[in-house]
Amino acid sequence: MNADPALRAQDIPPGEREIEARAKKALDLLASARKAIGGVVFGQELVVEEALVTLLSGGHALFVGAPGLAKTLLVETLGRVLGLHTNRVQFTPDLMPTDILGSEVLEEGADHRRAFRFIKGPIFAQLLMADEINRASPRTQSALLQAMQEYHVTIAGERYDLPKPFHVLATQNPLEQEGTYPLPEAQLDRFLMQIDVPYPEREAEKRILIETTGRARPAPQQVIDAGGLMDIQALVRLMPVGASVVDGILDLVRAARPGEGDPALTQHIAWGPGPRAAQSLMLACRARALAQGRLAPSKADVLALAGPVLKHRMALTYSARADGETIDAVIERLKQRFA
Repeated sequence: MNADPALRAQDIPPGEREIEARAKKALDLLASARKAIGGVVFGQELVVEEALVTLLSGGHALFVGAPGLAKTLLVETLGRVLGLHTNRVQFTPDLMPTDILGSEVLEEGADHRRAFRFIKGPIFAQLLMADEINRASPRTQSALLQAMQEYHVTIAGERYDLPKPFHVLATQNPLEQEGTYPLPEAQLDRFLMQIDVPYPEREAEKRILIETTGRARPAPQQVIDAGGLMDIQALVRLMPVGASVVDGILDLVRAARPGEGDPALTQHIAWGPGPRAAQSLMLACRARALAQGRLAPSKADVLALAGPVLKHRMALTYSARADGETIDAVIERLKQRFA
């Protein structure tokens, strides 16, 4: 005999009832956001989902793909739909760190006294689009390191806090293209996910041809504001995670480290993911569950997000690369062991 529904509702802890109520509201907003984004960016459903998961987790994302695949358009659309103050920086070989962070200028007042005034750079935004980040030198790339981890910058010994929320969505062209510099490992680790942007399917590309070459181009509408996004980010951190999911995350991340996983697999890995990878995977799994209408993540979320979270936090040995091994293939074999 089934229990009385009223009794079942009373058995739910108050904290979980609050989470459920907030989650239902968040689901409506996220559904509207996805619809608004899908009206502008065609045929990249998985890319859009991973981008939203990154922002709901409070993290930063690195979009990797050939030029012309709407990476920049997606970032611009996310900023408009989520109601975030957005700045864009086009990374070039001659870009300097002060072009991103800002600089101090010497000014003379009416009383002829001189004083330094700090002029904020484009990094002082809620959403910073770092376009073609790997076309700038490593020195300039590293200007984002402190901001991405500590959410403030230090100029001439003074601390300047960044707006809340603060996200960096960077685009990167494949490294084999001319005029690109690989990102330092420490900076790659600051990105919660690496999102690979593939070529669109034929039907999606047909829609792109039809809808983007006419007189009127689709424009996204704002659905959420910065405060609403921060509320959802706080909700993500309140979602419960089962012990099996926690153990699955730990097992997967630790198995990708040389000396800890199966030697037959880790012999191909020069260096593996650290604790930040496990933290990122935990948050991303919660956010993905919420985006799909669930109140708790499952092992399926771990397996779905293992690639985007781990691939930029690992490197292959020289011999493995020479033998044609790839990071994606190694991660797939890792996932098969924990499926």
